[in-house]
Amino acid sequence: MEGIRVRTPKEGFVNITKAVEAALKGHTGLVYLFVPHTTCGLTVQEGADPDVAHDLLARLSELVPRLHPKDRHREGNSDAHLKTLLTGVHLLLPAEGGRLRLGRWQQVFLAEYDGPREREVWIKLL
Repeated sequence: MEGIRVRTPKEGFVNITKAVEAALKGHTGLVYLFVPHTTCGLTVQEGADPDVAHDLLARLSELVPRLHPKDRHREGNSDAHLKTLLTGVHLLLPAEGGRLRLGRWQQVFLAEYDGPREREVWIKLL
């Protein structure tokens, strides 16, 4: 299993497409990505216009506010856990010749909800 480390901002989408492809080493088949964290996720979204990531984060924050009166978790990051629940922590993607087979506008992002941190993404070639 390969792995990459990603430094993240306080909150945001970090494009990891090129880092994932660097780990593929000419692979053709399926690529399984997993983050072993509970307050960040993985997603495939548009990578051409950074306003998309901004809008998605803004809407997620509306759906899941930072602090909620019913939150009991002492660390105060229950919102990050819920956003991760919505995003998910794994992806299964096709690869051909060391490149991810993505749609024209698609890119792979680590979605950080509780940074800044150094995160890991595990990569298994299938």
